[in-house]
Amino acid sequence: MNRKKFLTLSALGGTGILLSNSIMNSKFLQTLPEDGNLMPVLFMGHGSPMNAIENNEFTEGWKSLMKDIPTPKAVLVVSAHWETTGTKILAVDKPKLIYDMYGFRQELYEVKYPADGAPDLAKEIKENVSFTEIGLDHEWGLDHGAWSILVHMYPDASVPCFQLSLNQTRDMKWHYDLAKELAFLRKRGVLIVSSGNIVHNLRYMRYMYEKPFDWAVEFDTKTEELMNSGDHTSLINYKSLGTSAEIAVNSAEHYIPLLYSLALQQKNETITYANHNSKDTLIGSFMRSLRIG
Repeated sequence: MNRKKFLTLSALGGTGILLSNSIMNSKFLQTLPEDGNLMPVLFMGHGSPMNAIENNEFTEGWKSLMKDIPTPKAVLVVSAHWETTGTKILAVDKPKLIYDMYGFRQELYEVKYPADGAPDLAKEIKENVSFTEIGLDHEWGLDHGAWSILVHMYPDASVPCFQLSLNQTRDMKWHYDLAKELAFLRKRGVLIVSSGNIVHNLRYMRYMYEKPFDWAVEFDTKTEELMNSGDHTSLINYKSLGTSAEIAVNSAEHYIPLLYSLALQQKNETITYANHNSKDTLIGSFMRSLRIG
């Protein structure tokens, strides 16, 4: 089942939330001061776009990971929903919202999130990353993989936000290696958030199930074991993990963002999980999210 058809079928009811229209008016400094402390790194299992306008166990799980994180100077999102040929970074002053989902309640398409962008920082990243050429993009905005979680993380839209695309022509190891070159941002007060889902197979969508699929439980459990042991090599080479991995990672764009977070893990940094026992009511899987640092 293609993604557009899935989103059309999976529209859910929900309770709307009122989003603030406040905007940070100050210009983002081109060179951020290093403060010696590492900003945590997040991976958010974003699930249905309806989570943007609901308050539920998933959104509460995201908020739990935010505890004690200092207000960042900017948020860089690596979303499953921005795939490109080559690597691009959003470099606009005022990112537009992209409503890249279909068939949902009208209020979802009326969500506003007027955060500033960080074009100067985008240029700095382009100049500092030597692993690959990064193009400055002025056409994209914040897709639902970004804004559906940002509205809960920083509901007043007071933190500048921008995105890094996924180069769809490259393999898992390439993405992991690119992510390592973003490590300097953690010392600069930038919060890096990757957004996708570890278990993501829309072909197995079903409604109101009693328990998750066995393959979903197996792969979710296996990835936790590997993350806890620091075995990033096996997670990069997930196809070698058996049948459950082949089913769970049906489309790799939702899995790749996890590798961006893991690549930024420093020695002795622990992982905190949220929503690892929360079942997605549509696809019989989990909504695992995590925080490093």
